[in-house]
Amino acid sequence: MPEHATQDFGPGLLLSVADGCATLTLNRPERHNSLSQQDMVTLREALITLDEDSSLRVLVLTGSGEKSFCSGAFLNELADRSFRGNPFEDLTDTLENFRLPTICMLNGGVYGGGGELSLCCDFRIGVEGMRMFVPPSRLGIHYPEKGLMRFISRVGLSAAKRILLAVEAFDADAILAMGFIDYLVPRDQLAHRTQELVNDISALAPLSVQTMKQSLNELARGGADSETIKARINQCWNSQDHKEAVRAMTEKRKPVFHLK
Repeated sequence: MPEHATQDFGPGLLLSVADGCATLTLNRPERHNSLSQQDMVTLREALITLDEDSSLRVLVLTGSGEKSFCSGAFLNELADRSFRGNPFEDLTDTLENFRLPTICMLNGGVYGGGGELSLCCDFRIGVEGMRMFVPPSRLGIHYPEKGLMRFISRVGLSAAKRILLAVEAFDADAILAMGFIDYLVPRDQLAHRTQELVNDISALAPLSVQTMKQSLNELARGGADSETIKARINQCWNSQDHKEAVRAMTEKRKPVFHLK
């Protein structure tokens, strides 16, 4: 995909690509960026396509407007159980296993399934004034096993129970304190702070970043294979990235890593 490209996937999703960073924007602000079944399918298809793009180093996921990042599944479809299969679980699995490091730029509140969607990203940057609540118990539903594990692994069991069982509403400071987000910034600094993180990650050795992301996620899920991790370690030691890093240290300059 060419640099500075913009693609419209329809009314619910926008994609822009610039300088090795792809930004996907949920684009239904009139309904708090809730996701219809088709929106979930479209977003997942976009992720699959971007995962194969060797020119990219980072993915940013955000929402349009200033009220909400995402409010989860579109309630009209949720209420009449018109979903076929489990498109949301397919989406979250694809996002969590995305090859590149992912940043969730939380432009507003996080509600319902929007919470799990954001937890599938590697980093979350929140904005002052945002709020979060996730109401499965209020709706009489039970989250899938993988979704429950994402909450437990990111914020711990006690906080997960406050979020999912008690359906507490949390303000921005509480969201930061529990570790649901990594950074909290004023609204006028959100784009700048996100770009700083994009730039920092993009300057690192891509093979090291991508393979360690895989290993960290596997270890967190308890499904890591030691031999696979050893193979990744050897791959990095023998990579052009490592050779460039050594040369850069010798020459007292910043390394310049190239995508494979």
